[in-house]
Amino acid sequence: MSGGLDSSVVAMLLQEQGFDLVGITMRTYTGNMSTTKSGTGGNEQDINDARILAEKLGFPHYVVDIQDDFKNHVIGNFVSEYMQGRTPNPCVLCNVKIKWSTLVEKAEQFDCEFIATGHYAQLAEKDGRYFLQQGVDEVKDQAYFLWGLEQKSLKNTIFPLGKFHKSEIRKMAEERGFDDFAKKKESFDICFVQGGDYRDFLNEYVENIETKIAEGDFVDTEGNILGKHNGHPFYTIGQRKGLGVAAAYPLYVSRIDVETNKITLAQRDELDSFEIWVKDYKLSKYEEIPENVEIETKVS
Repeated sequence: MSGGLDSSVVAMLLQEQGFDLVGITMRTYTGNMSTTKSGTGGNEQDINDARILAEKLGFPHYVVDIQDDFKNHVIGNFVSEYMQGRTPNPCVLCNVKIKWSTLVEKAEQFDCEFIATGHYAQLAEKDGRYFLQQGVDEVKDQAYFLWGLEQKSLKNTIFPLGKFHKSEIRKMAEERGFDDFAKKKESFDICFVQGGDYRDFLNEYVENIETKIAEGDFVDTEGNILGKHNGHPFYTIGQRKGLGVAAAYPLYVSRIDVETNKITLAQRDELDSFEIWVKDYKLSKYEEIPENVEIETKVS
């Protein structure tokens, strides 16, 4: 239970379906892990909202502090990936490596049969294997955040919101008299990066970052110098805005070379690739990749 609209409506729906509930809220980041000012400053209000809802619905609620694991694994990976010229997705790592492991542990502790979350995703089963499918609301779909979940976790997880649109969820909260939840604004920022600019976070969080990165060259696909960049961690593949390079046509970041500290800029049609290296993957629907199969992927 995050204290937001989605997980709160999940609690309402499951209780109406006859489930006995135990609410779990995780304290992940309070902004005091370094001198950074970019953190959320704590999620105590959200934690309190989750507690109040549990009290109103009449089921127990527990707060689990996972700040150390979150800092070491999620934030640590986030910083490391950017410093190596890659763009991380901290939500994927957090869900799979931190949150689900905590939920499984607590489910066993409280003798709960299932785990339920407010993700917009659907679960399917074929030949005894469980796999994720997109939520009905394609704009809100979050199935790709959960690609790394193991079979055991999938088998015991419920996604009540997967068959609904966000507008329907707001209406459900209103109809049940929880207007405060229905009116809650959505946050699209990374939870520990206030304002959504990860560059500010890196500047404040990474000790002596100015000694670890340096200005370098923006080059075109032929190697011609186009200008100077402020340091490779501050750019991502596909980025167009904020480059500070004047050209007669739009330019995008197409390559980040950490060793040479050069960032290649290219036109839109030059971004297309015909090969991809996959480092981590999870076979959910199949035990092994079938022969002669065409696979559609989504980069997370």
